[in-house]
Amino acid sequence: MEINITQKTENPLLDRTEIKFDCTYQGESTPQILDVKNKLVAVLDADKNLLVVDKLKPQFGEGKAVGYAKVYDSAESLSSTERKHILEKNQEPVKEEAEEEAEE
Repeated sequence: MEINITQKTENPLLDRTEIKFDCTYQGESTPQILDVKNKLVAVLDADKNLLVVDKLKPQFGEGKAVGYAKVYDSAESLSSTERKHILEKNQEPVKEEAEEEAEE
């Protein structure tokens, strides 16, 4: 999977940087939101807790997706601005299930 940043816009009113990107994944399945988020964190050198992938739209038959992400300057601005369902899909899965299986 390869990520190419196409547009980077500062939004001081909402205390964030808005990023549009292309994601190329020839011969692979469409990447998960969390995989794209981890790759963007590495490319942008951003804090994982302040980056949110809003959209990832695959292009039919091309092995390519167009996405939109936001990097907030603070956790307060992230929690006050971002919608709940967007925050939920950007969270790491809870490890409670793995711990329960290990106990059995």
